[in-house]
Amino acid sequence: MDVSRPYAAVCPTVDGDVLEVLAGTTMALTGRQVALLTGRKSHSGVLAVLNRLTEHGLVSRVELNRAYLFALNRDHLAAPAVEILAGMRKALFDELRDVIDDWPITPVHVSLFGSAARGDGDTRSDFDLLVVRPDSVDQDEPAWRSQIDELVDLIRRRTGNHASVIERDDSGMERLRAAEPPILSELLADALVLNGSRSQLADMLEAA
Repeated sequence: MDVSRPYAAVCPTVDGDVLEVLAGTTMALTGRQVALLTGRKSHSGVLAVLNRLTEHGLVSRVELNRAYLFALNRDHLAAPAVEILAGMRKALFDELRDVIDDWPITPVHVSLFGSAARGDGDTRSDFDLLVVRPDSVDQDEPAWRSQIDELVDLIRRRTGNHASVIERDDSGMERLRAAEPPILSELLADALVLNGSRSQLADMLEAA
């Protein structure tokens, strides 16, 4: 999965970028606003897509003060599919949180970091995970290893991407700070918390 544009697996063209923008708001936007939000430099190319989608009825268009405003037609038969594609990242992260919440052995903390958390990678990007294990649980405990392996497998099946896990016990965060300062910077800047809280993560990194 392209972690910056997950919908590109199904809609890799400008159409996907335009629909992702329109699905993310209930406001009507000008063509120039849509182009700006897609990050596309070609306003004319985005406008051509908007006009084509309008012909299909998937996008509604109204004229206001000599400008056209565009919005996703949520009554269209295809609108639910568009919203699903636009919401793939959130759906994946929600599922990961639910899976971790149901783990038989509760972790101290789990965060996603790096390009997958920032949303600026591509199909080759790893899903980088920090998993903090309770001090009372051995790293080779079968039940613990099983839930980690199942999480990695779930990410691969859902996205096609590899999951890279950095695992430490609670007291091992000190060693992480000493050995991996670049990872600490990414965690502090980009961490997307899957279990626990951001304040908890900051406390662990500062205390480590």
